[in-house]
Order: sequence, then C-alpha cells, then structure tokens
Amino acid sequence: MKIEELCKFIDHTLLKPDATKQDIKKHINETIQFGFWSCCINQCWVKFTANELKGTGIKVCSISGFPLGASITKAIEAEKCVNNGADEIDMVMNIGFLKSGLYTEVENDIKEVVSAVRGKIVKVIIEAGLLSTEEKIKATKIVFESGAGFVKTNTGFGYGGATTEDVKLLRNTVGPNFGVKASGGIRTLAQTIELINAGASRIGTSASTQIVKEYLVKENKL
Repeated sequence: MKIEELCKFIDHTLLKPDATKQDIKKHINETIQFGFWSCCINQCWVKFTANELKGTGIKVCSISGFPLGASITKAIEAEKCVNNGADEIDMVMNIGFLKSGLYTEVENDIKEVVSAVRGKIVKVIIEAGLLSTEEKIKATKIVFESGAGFVKTNTGFGYGGATTEDVKLLRNTVGPNFGVKASGGIRTLAQTIELINAGASRIGTSASTQIVKEYLVKENKL
C-alpha cells in the first residue's frame, strides 16, 4: 500500500477537552500535510476547521452524543455541526438502550441524526468494549438498517480499543459494501494495516502522524 492510500483511510483525530486553538491549527496543518481523509475535531472547532480546510478537499468530521451516547440532543448537535461545515458525524449509540433490549429506540435515535445531517455521512459508535458478541452483532445490524454509512468500534475514551476480531465481526455482519471504522488505541503502523486487512474501511486515530512516520522510516523515505 502506498503512503497516499494509507492516509486516505485515516480520520486524523483530536478530541481532547483541553485542546487549544493552537493545537487545533497544528492538527489541521498535519491533516493537510499528509492528506488524511478527514480532520476530526470537537464540535466547537468545526467552523474554524471548515474555514481552514476550504478548497483542500479534506473532510471535516465531528461528533454527536460523545462519548457516552446517552444524550437526547444528538440530532441537534449533528445538525449544528453540519451547518457549521462538518461533512461527517461520528455519533455514539445509546448503549444503555441497546442493553435494555430497546432496539426500536436505538434505531430511532440513529435515524434522527441521519435525518438531521441531510445526506452527510453518519458513523455510529457501538462501543464494542462494553458489548457481548451477540450485542455487537445486534448493534451492527441496527446501524446497517438505520440509514447510517458506517459502524464504528469504539470512542477510545476508556472502554477498550479496536481489535482485529471486532473489525472482522462487524465486516462479516454488514457485508463488503458498508463502512466499518476502527477506532480506539490505534497507535502503530502494524495495528493500522492489520485492521485494514481485517475489513476496516476507515481508521480513527490521534497517532496518525506517528503512523505515517513509521511507514516512511520502514520504506527508507525519512
């Protein structure tokens, strides 16, 4: 895989609560420098990021219901982000509803966000680290039927990280043409390649530049 192809798998992510404007600007510049698929940032930075990325072709990605998935304002958050320039929204599924067997409520929660973003891509985080195998399959099927574009493994906020086994499970559940995003604890080139080979069509990581530099060193280009 060429470096340009690798970078197009990556949502370059900075969701730290204490990220400053200077941090965000640096993050945007890295996204442009390496040609990552998107720059993923907290909601309050969407308008600034969209202005900075104007004309680059790089997507702006933000979040909804993050990181717990229990809020009732996801659609409002998502719509405001899109109005401010977001191209993609990563929302968190209502995990408590799923575990309660409230499947219609889980699906409606997703559909509200899908409707609010008016055709923009929605990725639904199922927080796989909190789910049994059966729950992961059920959650993924709900996402697949909801109108979203991706099922995503984890938030990366303390409930486990992406695993090859989970990515394979999600890919087998949705088939070859639906988006699967691996996220959470991805910090090395080997992990990234392994997850892509397992079926991930997108990688979410804050270690994007380290992964690229590792690739360049390996290929004797740095």
